[in-house]
Amino acid sequence: MILFPAIDLKDGQCVRLKLGDMQQATVYNPDPAAQARAFEDQGFEWLHVVDLNGAFAGETVNGAAVDAILKATKNPVQLGGGIRTLDHIENWLTRGLARVILGTVAVRDPALVVEACRRFPGHIAVGIDAKGGKVAVEGWAQASELGVIELAKKFEGAGVAAIVYTDIDRDGILTGINWASTLELANAVSIPVIASGGLASLDDIRRMVEPDACKLEGAISGRALYDGRIDPKEALSLIKAARTKETAK
Repeated sequence: MILFPAIDLKDGQCVRLKLGDMQQATVYNPDPAAQARAFEDQGFEWLHVVDLNGAFAGETVNGAAVDAILKATKNPVQLGGGIRTLDHIENWLTRGLARVILGTVAVRDPALVVEACRRFPGHIAVGIDAKGGKVAVEGWAQASELGVIELAKKFEGAGVAAIVYTDIDRDGILTGINWASTLELANAVSIPVIASGGLASLDDIRRMVEPDACKLEGAISGRALYDGRIDPKEALSLIKAARTKETAK
């Protein structure tokens, strides 16, 4: 079980959006590399990074900021946003990413995802962003007709390392993770699921370590960490205790 602190990049800065709206961005740190170091110092073991501009543009926009993050932290980093080709994927993995997250291309070209998993085993995650139960693409700007589980099942057996599932209707507004739909997805597929969107307090962390959520790989936290609503030490202690309990079984 992993708690992934999030660094969302807009115009080279670390921001958080409200409901995925680029016009509702709050700048939390103008230096993403410094933020990455801070998260490592707090004891986090992974880092979740999104190139927001890239998600809309369909190509990497905040590459310099991502490179700076990779130099600043020893923690493994997963990146999503604008990664649409096998060359993009190979380039980023060569530059030091542990995992790339494929979102829009997973809807537009599922065969590319399968091929990426074959070429780069263990390094490919799929991002499924849902609005009203349907998958959204192009930086959440467009809705598709695909259901969440319908899309996820296309990648069963392909070697996808994880599915990052985001409920857009809860993202950035601190209303709590949509546990019902997240666990429904986790129980429908064998691929590990990472919960995202709306993590609000330690209550979400406590819910994450309940026995019925043990199948999850973890959850992503953004605004709650930046606003001080979650104490990193306490959150990580809860997760460590759950890991110890699970290992002892």
